[in-house]
Amino acid sequence: MSSQSPEQSVHPYETLTPDVVMDAIESLGYLCDARVFALNSYENRVYQVGIDEGAPIIAKFYRPARWSDTQILEEHSFSSSLHDLGVSVVPPIVGADDRSLFEYQGFRFSLYPRQGGHAPTLDNFDHLLSLGRALGRIHALGQVTPFEHRPTHNTATFAEASFEFLLEHEFIPRSLLEAYTTLGRDLIARCQDIFAQVNYRNIRLHGDCHPGNILWRDEVPHFVDFDDARNGPAIQDLWMLLSGDRAQQTAQLSEVLEGYREFCDFNSAELLLIEALRTLRIMHYSGWLAKRWQDPAFPHSFPWFNTERYWAEHILELREQLAAINEPALEIY
Repeated sequence: MSSQSPEQSVHPYETLTPDVVMDAIESLGYLCDARVFALNSYENRVYQVGIDEGAPIIAKFYRPARWSDTQILEEHSFSSSLHDLGVSVVPPIVGADDRSLFEYQGFRFSLYPRQGGHAPTLDNFDHLLSLGRALGRIHALGQVTPFEHRPTHNTATFAEASFEFLLEHEFIPRSLLEAYTTLGRDLIARCQDIFAQVNYRNIRLHGDCHPGNILWRDEVPHFVDFDDARNGPAIQDLWMLLSGDRAQQTAQLSEVLEGYREFCDFNSAELLLIEALRTLRIMHYSGWLAKRWQDPAFPHSFPWFNTERYWAEHILELREQLAAINEPALEIY
């Protein structure tokens, strides 16, 4: 197996020390109190930083070369517009010069107010109803106009790109290569077929709307981290709220959509996309880990990745997805 990656052998984040983090923030006029806590983030680096005589703030340092300035600012504009409409999102702090994206020693970064809370309880139907209402409001704005510069969520950008990267850089063990290659091609073809069957509209999405990006506090869901915002079908922001067997998922989705439809129409044909979207996420996750493997944080945090056991279990998961993707779609009455 190979752990090659196009990233540099010395990763840029190795120079992002606590002193650099504080200096970057103080370059904007803040006075740090030397309390810097790294938060659970791998794609970017995110810190809670204490401010002298003020509330702590959250600083996000963007992964070099991932997004252009224009793409980052387009995401900032979307979350800020949602906040201005009263939707419970956490937008970036805008400085006195009307900027929300800053640069220090080669790092681009933005600042956010700290938002406390915990993940929503997804077996609580009141929580699901509230989440549906919030997502309906997000999508009501999201469907007004698509992103111009950010990418689209589809089979090519998630499954195909990850599949090709893993094969090209020889991550798959030789003993499992044929099984992975055959299965991956079958799943990609099936996903392409399903997406072709559904006449859906690409709208602006949160993009990564799993429970960890929703903070529940004072009976209100606060949506954070729009870093993966992109165009795509509305169901992409809904399906990760579902869990359990088919009956449980049907009941959960019915509650989410009851709240959602108070603010935004929903195309029921998109229900056919759920298992295809789950497949894209599974394939993308393996490709993402592989692409980031030269980042020192990844081998430390994901020591089980790129072992023969990992790839055997991944192939088993993909086989289960091939079965699931051929099951009838959820139905909501």
